[in-house]
Amino acid sequence: MSRHPASDEVAAALGAFVGGGDGPKHRELTRAFTRGGYGKVRPYDSLSRDFDAKPSKETRVRDTVEAAVRDPHRARELIDSLLTEYRAFGFFTAGSDPAREANRRANVRTLKKAFARIDWELDDDADLRPAGVGAVGSVEGRPAIDDQLERLRRAADDPALLLGTAKEMLESTAKYVLEVFKVPYGPRMSFDELWHHARDRLRLLPQHVDTSQPGGTQVRAMLGASWTIARTANELRNLEGTGHGRTLPTGVTPEMALLVVREACSATELLLSTLDRMMGR
Repeated sequence: MSRHPASDEVAAALGAFVGGGDGPKHRELTRAFTRGGYGKVRPYDSLSRDFDAKPSKETRVRDTVEAAVRDPHRARELIDSLLTEYRAFGFFTAGSDPAREANRRANVRTLKKAFARIDWELDDDADLRPAGVGAVGSVEGRPAIDDQLERLRRAADDPALLLGTAKEMLESTAKYVLEVFKVPYGPRMSFDELWHHARDRLRLLPQHVDTSQPGGTQVRAMLGASWTIARTANELRNLEGTGHGRTLPTGVTPEMALLVVREACSATELLLSTLDRMMGR
């Protein structure tokens, strides 16, 4: 998986949006490039008589994103900045002209595929995140979980922050479940206890599964695995994540941290979707 959302294919897909001069004005593209830290890659001088000083929008976008592929230290900022200008222009909003709308949809599909090939997800609102991170539905009454998901979506290159936030999300999820069931918990209740009581209320403990039924043994094993994910994320946070005054750099790679986060999101989704079903949502 790529630690940043820039690739030559992404560059081509983003450039296609502004082919033929469509899209944001040159000054708006310049603003996006500058915000992202790549403003000097392909400048545009509207007053110059030199043809080379007036590259097309598509050329500017492609060359600038390709520069971020070679030097990705601020690639995420650049891509986010471009997507901001594209959203403002309306590239991710349906239009009324059939031909233009068909072209817009094709460009969006191509861009999504380009991101997907490097393990990044672009949703219909042009919000970008590492693939599999934060794919948990939003439900009224759990803003803490939504806030932690947003932090996870934007911290792809910070392993310590990813691990710390993943643990916080798992803990918030267990507390949210207990609050819905009006089960009291105190500040001294451990992470393990919180998750045990939450899973117990949701009938998601392995011992709740009847192994005499077809598939029961496998389901019990998967429920045990989901708890292992949650427990391990908590242990990693204590060793390598944010919190507890930790100042040393993490020894976990961004790729491994993202794996932990994806699995933590899966465990969170299991609890929340089960809760929603039990509550008739």
